[in-house]
Amino acid sequence: MNTQDAGHEATPSPSDATERRGFVKLMAGFVSLLVGLIPAGIGLGFFLDPILRKKQGDGSAADPLEPDGAVKDAEGFIRLDVTIDTLPQDGTPIAVKVKDDKIDAWNRFRDIDIGTIWLRRMPDDTVLAMSSICPHLGCAVDYRPADNDFFCPCHTSSFDLTGQKTNNIPPRGMDHLEARMKPETGNQIWLKYETFRTGTPEKERIA
Repeated sequence: MNTQDAGHEATPSPSDATERRGFVKLMAGFVSLLVGLIPAGIGLGFFLDPILRKKQGDGSAADPLEPDGAVKDAEGFIRLDVTIDTLPQDGTPIAVKVKDDKIDAWNRFRDIDIGTIWLRRMPDDTVLAMSSICPHLGCAVDYRPADNDFFCPCHTSSFDLTGQKTNNIPPRGMDHLEARMKPETGNQIWLKYETFRTGTPEKERIA
């Protein structure tokens, strides 16, 4: 054996070095691609999430939004946790909270309070529904049993039991809302909850 070669390893050939550099570049490119795809995939899922949620949440009369959320039909009527049988037969107003599923850009908040309404059972067993938002400046309208009327404590607007104004402070009467009952749900009350611009004589819907 040549003593000069005994202590030295064989020097890699130029072709081996080229192949090694090529393999390293290939692995580096693969790792870079993988590192780039992970945040891209997360970002795409984040972007598509509200769209997918909205599609899953499209409801109809026979297909509510979610079993564990608010029940809302295709016309926008929300099923209240109230039946006409629970309303006083003498027409005394009852305050009822309205709940709905709210969706912002990325989240769904299930079955949350979105407003309060006044319900009255009428002599013909229909339901009169009125917003509790005062049309003057948006305070909450209360029912006064002693006077048997509606009253806003902020600026003393007053209304009779049908919602008609009884003084000149509010620009219009209380805002009536659509309420109905459906044969398939018996005496359950369904409500189309809307809000309207305050301070105007006209009833202008804003939501």
